[in-house]
Amino acid sequence: MIRRLYDWTMNAASHKNAPAALFAVSFIESSVFPIPPDVMLVPMILAQRAKAWLFAAIATVGSVIGGIFGYAIGYFVFETIGMPILGFYGLTDAFQEFAAKYNEWGAWIVFIAGVTPFPYKVITIASGATQLNLVVFMVASVLARGLRFYVVAALLYWFGPPIRDFIERRLNLVAIVFVVLLVGGFVAIKYLV
Repeated sequence: MIRRLYDWTMNAASHKNAPAALFAVSFIESSVFPIPPDVMLVPMILAQRAKAWLFAAIATVGSVIGGIFGYAIGYFVFETIGMPILGFYGLTDAFQEFAAKYNEWGAWIVFIAGVTPFPYKVITIASGATQLNLVVFMVASVLARGLRFYVVAALLYWFGPPIRDFIERRLNLVAIVFVVLLVGGFVAIKYLV
C-alpha cells in the first residue's frame, strides 16, 4: 500500500498543477491543515530537481501567506470567542501574563517552530491571539519557513538521486519516521504550550 501511495505521489509531483497544489497545501498547513507541505515538496523536487528553488519559493510564499491567515484567526476569532470564555472562568489575567511572555520571546518561538516539525499553525494562531507584533511575526516567518524549505531543496538538489534511492529502498522506514515526527509535533504541543 505504501509503495502504491509513493508511486502515485511521484507521478502527481510531475503534474502541471503540482506547483499550485504545493502553494495551496503550504497555505492551509500554516493555519488549519495537519499535513506539512514537505509531503508534496520532497517528491516534487525528486521528480524535477532543476525546479528545486522554484518549489522552495512556492512553499515559502504559500506558507507565509497562510501564516498571516492563521495570525488573523488568532487575532479576530480569539477576541470574539476566546476572551469571553477566559473571562467566564476568571483566566483573563493568566492569559495576559502568558501573552506578555509569549511576546517577549515571540520572534524566537515563531522561528524555531517554523523550522521544526512542530505544527506551525499552532504558532501562527497563538501569535495572533497574543497580538505579537505583526512585523516581528512576518520577519520570523519568512526567515524560518524560507530556511526550512530551501534547506530541503538544497539537500534534494545536490543529493537527490542517493536520497531518492534511500527512500525507495527503505520506504516503510521513511513512512514510519515521518509519522513519528508528525505525531511528535502534536505531542509537543501538549507539553510545550
